[in-house]
Amino acid sequence: MDDIDDILASVSAAPIIPQHTRDLHTLTRLWVAERSAPEVLPWDAEMMGRVLEGIRKQIDLVEAETGNEDPRASFRLIIIQTELERWKYLVRSYLRARLAKIDKHALHYLRQSTFPSASSSPPLLNPSELAYARTHQSLLQAHYQASFLNAFPEQLRGLEDTAGGISMVEEPDLEAVVWVRVLAEGVEVEGERQERGAVLVVRWRSVRGGVLRGGVELV
Repeated sequence: MDDIDDILASVSAAPIIPQHTRDLHTLTRLWVAERSAPEVLPWDAEMMGRVLEGIRKQIDLVEAETGNEDPRASFRLIIIQTELERWKYLVRSYLRARLAKIDKHALHYLRQSTFPSASSSPPLLNPSELAYARTHQSLLQAHYQASFLNAFPEQLRGLEDTAGGISMVEEPDLEAVVWVRVLAEGVEVEGERQERGAVLVVRWRSVRGGVLRGGVELV
């Protein structure tokens, strides 16, 4: 009985990581992965919803505390503002990395959103990114039409032509080289089982599935 009590006591005494701290760790890992991967990674709507709501609450708190002449309140406000800027930097940099890929391969991602590979998989783009991609592609197509496409025959004006088995839609380079860290023992990378913690330089295509499943992370 004493042994059971000791086990229960050790479990109950284990530190509980707050949700906002876990979200910060998750956002940081997503930010690193998004900057490293050659293609847009799935959008974590639930986590980002909590992050953006937390940022809004911190902004409201800063506005409410501004003007308080209490020295302790001023010091607390400095800490809150510093933490707020850290969150905002991560979110801005994360979104900019995604938008840069959407700018480069807008038509590719629009086609993927129209014909998703699996109905159960999380969406790649959030609604705002999808609207941005559509607007970007619409403006680009209008520019091309006005610049030179109108001078071509009608059958040569399409931007999604696949004549001759060659697609005009530029896609991300799945053969790009990336750095990854193995998170679980025995994860297979390029046909070889790897030890947990191993850091490898591999082609993105060979570890894409492992990254999406969580067995491997980009560094």
